Amino acid sequence: MKSLISFMAAMAVAAAAQAAPVTYVIDNAHTFPRFGYSHMGYSMQQSRFDKTSGTIILDREARTGRAEIRIDARSVSTGVPALNDVIQTEDFFNTKKYPEILFTSNDFQFDGEKLVALNGQLTIKGVTRPATLNVTSFKCMPNPMDKKDTCGANAVAVLKRSDFNMGKYAPQVSDEVALNIAVEAVRK
Repeated sequence: MKSLISFMAAMAVAAAAQAAPVTYVIDNAHTFPRFGYSHMGYSMQQSRFDKTSGTIILDREARTGRAEIRIDARSVSTGVPALNDVIQTEDFFNTKKYPEILFTSNDFQFDGEKLVALNGQLTIKGVTRPATLNVTSFKCMPNPMDKKDTCGANAVAVLKRSDFNMGKYAPQVSDEVALNIAVEAVRK
């Protein structure tokens, strides 16, 4: 009887441990926020940021979470060094004054066990606006290379540059920008 009680107690502790929130640290080597916009109707230009940090706290059992994603706006990579410089001026990101883009969320939306959206706040160039990142893929599992628990996702949102005081050259360069964040995070 004692061993049955001990077993049941151990199972209760294990179940409680699984339901606890887990903190994941963003893996900068596998996280690349990208943005795309129409360039005078000729083509959809794609650029990315090369430095991202932050944490994601996920309670899959309770279907809740929190995220803080910090993007170094100075790490913008258009593929053209001169354009990287232009995008960092006062007309656009103004990285001398606002070197960081920040997305925070305390509102994770699930459909069953599947994470489908993060509702939060996006701050660019000192302006904070509500933003929803719609999750198009989401997976957590041990990484086959290093065996560490890892979660990955792709999330998308559509923004207006003018909402963040970055509307120069609109509408020739589209005001609407597609933001796509490919993120991987490792259990802390």
